Amino acid sequence: MLEEAVLAGENTCGCGSGKHKARTPEEQKALLTRLKRVEGQIRGIEKMVENNAYCPDILIQVSAATSALNSFNKVLLGCHIRGCVANDIRQGNDETIDELCSVLQKLMK
Repeated sequence: MLEEAVLAGENTCGCGSGKHKARTPEEQKALLTRLKRVEGQIRGIEKMVENNAYCPDILIQVSAATSALNSFNKVLLGCHIRGCVANDIRQGNDETIDELCSVLQKLMK
């Protein structure tokens, strides 16, 4: 099934571009685990605000959640470069390089 998706061109990425990527179950599980961890951190921050926690304590937790999201981005970007970008370059699709540069500029704001 994964091979069929790759052959059908479904392995290319793209945020909001209508493109899709067939991820391995392990890759998907790792990404979702990271997101669920961030989700839990955000819920914890929400409770801290509801309970009138001390501002510096909240700020530290927000920083931890931001760091977790940055870590998620690094993992996903690495998967994208090793998979989608490398495959597109091998197939002569140099537009992927421009797309990657655009994404990196947005990530580095």
